[in-house]
Amino acid sequence: MAGPLLDADRSLDRALVGHGPRALDGALSDLGSMPVALPVLALALAYALWRGARASVWAAAATMIVVPLLVVPLKIWTDRPGPLTDATGYYPSGHTATAMVAYGTAALVLGPYVTRRVTAPAAAVLTTATAVGLVLRGYHWPLDVVASGALCGVLLLALAAVLRRLEPGGRLEPGVDERPGAED
Repeated sequence: MAGPLLDADRSLDRALVGHGPRALDGALSDLGSMPVALPVLALALAYALWRGARASVWAAAATMIVVPLLVVPLKIWTDRPGPLTDATGYYPSGHTATAMVAYGTAALVLGPYVTRRVTAPAAAVLTTATAVGLVLRGYHWPLDVVASGALCGVLLLALAAVLRRLEPGGRLEPGVDERPGAED
C-alpha cells in the first residue's frame, strides 16, 4: 500500500504514537468502548422515553444498530493492518464510530430537554477524546479515526433529519419544555 494519504498517515502516526500520558490515552480510547459509550446512550434514551419521545428513541436506537452493520464489512473489505501490528481490520475505527454515534445520538435525543449548547459540545469532546486516545495509544492510524468520523457524521445527519420530521409543530417531541434555551 502506498499513496499520498497513506504516507501522510504513517508520518503523522510516527509523530503521535506514544507521545501522550499512557494512563490518559488509554482512558480516552476506552471512551469509545461499548461498555462505556452504550450505557451513556441508554441513559439518554431512557430519559427521552420517560419524557414520551418513543419515536425518537426508536430512531436513535436504530442508528446505533447500524454502526456495526456498516463498520464491520468495511473493516473486512479494506483489510488494513493496525499501526503496531500486522493484524488487520483497523479501518475504519469501530471505537471512534461507537463513540461518535453513541454520544452524538444522545446529544440529539436530549436536545429538546437540555440546551444543545451543552449536549453537542459534550458529544464532540467525548468523540474527539476517543479519537486522540486511539491514535496516541497506537491502536489506530489517524485516517482510521477520520474515516469513522466522516461515516458517522453522515449517520448523525440522517438521524437529525429523521428527528426533525418527527417534530410536531416545529418541536422534536410533544410536551417539550417551552423554557428559553431548551431548543438551542
